[in-house]
Amino acid sequence: MKFLIDRCAGRVLADWLREQGHDVVESRTWGSDPGDEEILRRATLEGRILVSMDKDFGALIFFREHRHCGLVRLPDVPARTRIALMQQILQSHAEELAAGAVVTIRGSRIRVTGVSRGEGN
Repeated sequence: MKFLIDRCAGRVLADWLREQGHDVVESRTWGSDPGDEEILRRATLEGRILVSMDKDFGALIFFREHRHCGLVRLPDVPARTRIALMQQILQSHAEELAAGAVVTIRGSRIRVTGVSRGEGN
């Protein structure tokens, strides 16, 4: 799978995904933060699933109907916990994620909604 890791999700998670054989780009390597809309736009243009802890991406996708190729919103937890959660998502929801689902984790609950929008903003 192809991922774009938002700077808040961290280098440790990005490195782990690479070790698992995934194609990973990190927004932190772009220099200054280009803003949420630009991050989501780049992820979509490159066919990448965006991984972030930022709630604003859900608003861009669901309320402003921005195009996307999938989103994983992880909670603000230690890096090793994010890795364990991501591993669980990939084991249980890889097919939905590949189809552009939005995956949100709250506590011990994983919520999978929607699929990618191929048209729109």
